[in-house]
Amino acid sequence: MLHEDITEDIISSFYKVYNTLGYGFLEKVYENALLIELINRGVKCEQQKQIAVFYEDKKVGLYYADLVVADKVIVELKAVSEICEEHEYQLINYLKATSIEIGLLLNFGKSPAFKRKIYTNRTPKRIT
Repeated sequence: MLHEDITEDIISSFYKVYNTLGYGFLEKVYENALLIELINRGVKCEQQKQIAVFYEDKKVGLYYADLVVADKVIVELKAVSEICEEHEYQLINYLKATSIEIGLLLNFGKSPAFKRKIYTNRTPKRIT
C-alpha cells in the first residue's frame, strides 16, 4: 500500500489520542493532540495547511487541511456521530487540489473510525 508506514503511524496515533482523551471534545482538541503525538513520534506534520484550488490556472478558493503528514498524507479530522459521504468528498477534493494521493479521514465520534482515500493525480498540482 502506498505510504503504508506513514498511515500506520497516523492510525496508531489516532487510537492513542482517542483512548487517552475519549469521546466528546471538539475537533480542534483532537487535532492538537494528534499533532503532538505525531511530532513525538518524529513524524513531520503541518497543521491547517493552506491548499489553493485552481480552475484553468486561476485561483478560485482556499481550503485548510487539518494536517499534512510528511508531505504525503492529508488528514481530515471529524468529531461527529459517524462519517458521512460529504466528509469523504471533502477529503477527496483536498487530494484533487494537490499532488498528494493518500488521505485519511479520522472520526473521534462515540466509536472511533477511519477511512483511507486514494486519488491518483495525473498532473502535479501546487500547494500554496
